[in-house]
Amino acid sequence: MHDEARTTWRQGGRDITPEDLAYIRTFAERFPGLSRTELTATLCEHLDWLTPAGRPKFQACSKLLARLEAAGQLRRPALDERFSHPGPHARAAPVARAPRQRRSVVSSLSALAPVHLRLVSDRADEHRFNDALAQCHPLGYKKPFGYWARYLIESSEHWLGCVLLSGAAKALTARDHWIGWSERQRLANLPWVVNNSRFLIFPGVEVPHLASHVLGQLARQIGEDWHACWGYRPLLLETFVDPERFRGSCYRAAGWTLLGRTSGRGLVRPGKTYHTRPKLMFAKSLQAEFRTLLCSHQLRGQNER
Repeated sequence: MHDEARTTWRQGGRDITPEDLAYIRTFAERFPGLSRTELTATLCEHLDWLTPAGRPKFQACSKLLARLEAAGQLRRPALDERFSHPGPHARAAPVARAPRQRRSVVSSLSALAPVHLRLVSDRADEHRFNDALAQCHPLGYKKPFGYWARYLIESSEHWLGCVLLSGAAKALTARDHWIGWSERQRLANLPWVVNNSRFLIFPGVEVPHLASHVLGQLARQIGEDWHACWGYRPLLLETFVDPERFRGSCYRAAGWTLLGRTSGRGLVRPGKTYHTRPKLMFAKSLQAEFRTLLCSHQLRGQNER
């Protein structure tokens, strides 16, 4: 009988442990809607398979997945590489609409009402979204890994900003202590935590309370939107705020919890670290029982209805 635990796999200068293989299989089976590119990028992030500069070892991981499939160790559905597919259960694209204008807006929130979040679902909107972040956000635009969602902030006449959601940070001491999950639970259930990686109100848009209003809408609608796109509902939102630029006032006003600060240090691989400015960490629970569910060993299936 083949003893899988004794099989040695090596790729890109790394020994692939039985625990790594088990995690790769579990993740691939749990999220079959990810394209091959998205799966590879997410596994690099979750398994710390990174270059000394902190970039994913995409080619090495992609070759490993191909080897595992060829050896019958991994089964994946045939997936086309998608340019901008919002998920396996995505809604149909909306009918054509008159484009919102991006320009200076000085107004009260009530005068602009209704203000809403619209999920990006076509290529033209995605290009505009990515370009806006690249031009206007202090961190620019970076392609999200894992599951993601792009939102446009709109009124009846104006395009007011953007919200980008993506995969959660792999490990954060303050967050993980606050949740109370074990390392095994974190590795299994991390996809149920979603990172608000970019939040942009356009320069020239001066609308008091707009940002906290948008964050409130996001918390109310992300469950249904994420389920429509990816087939499950997230339990927790997280974000990071640079205290040298912002205070995080809109997150506080929208009921997010300040968890503390990041250390500014990250592990790339054993013995190698990178440094950034410490950030404020905020979190927003999306269900009352989020801790119980995130600390469960069988979360899948409990939160997909």
